[in-house]
Amino acid sequence: MDPAADHAASVLASPNPPASASGSPRTLRREILERLRREGPASPDQLASAIGASRTGVLQQLRALEETHFVSRQTVRHGVGRPRHLYDVTPAAQELFPSNYDGLAAGLLAAIGAVGGDSLIEQVFQARRRQIGDRVRRELDDRVGPGAPFIERVRELAVIQDELGYLADTAVEPDGTIRLREHNCAILDVARGQRSACDAELDLFREVLGADVVRETHIASGDRCCSYRIVERAGD
Repeated sequence: MDPAADHAASVLASPNPPASASGSPRTLRREILERLRREGPASPDQLASAIGASRTGVLQQLRALEETHFVSRQTVRHGVGRPRHLYDVTPAAQELFPSNYDGLAAGLLAAIGAVGGDSLIEQVFQARRRQIGDRVRRELDDRVGPGAPFIERVRELAVIQDELGYLADTAVEPDGTIRLREHNCAILDVARGQRSACDAELDLFREVLGADVVRETHIASGDRCCSYRIVERAGD
């Protein structure tokens, strides 16, 4: 899970005790967010009535959501009476709602293939590989320095991949063999349909490390992890 999704999950899984007939705090928060998303700004009283929950329970969860910046509050005055507080979802709340980025990526690749065939798809992935390569080289230089020992650059590359959701690590065998392993494929749906995605990653590792890299196992082919044997080139 990426950091944003992890944060979103923690927000919806608060340990606060249930405050209404709607059940758990997580369920109540989901109902509040969906109601605001569908209907627009509402007061705690309006939300409580629409959801069938207590005003106290709704207000408790609204405040929690406001603290995490998924809900905002504005004060509306009508005449001389008490001002009314209206709550609404913020743009940041989008991460709490369903998305279909995998479907979008697969659809775009299919459209690219329909326009230019496999050759154009390959060009797209290689262009993406060059963009990522520039960024990764800068990160490696910033984190460990351009003159760092080879193994340290490999380890830091694994850290970068891990931060991107690949559950990556580095293993050094007793004979000195270096392997970078990815225990999750963050783009699995794309990788299963487009071998070019995995080929581009292999080229990326070779390029940023200046090393000979061989893929030994492959998640998209049914293995438990993607494993890369990495050998420093003579003279590097």
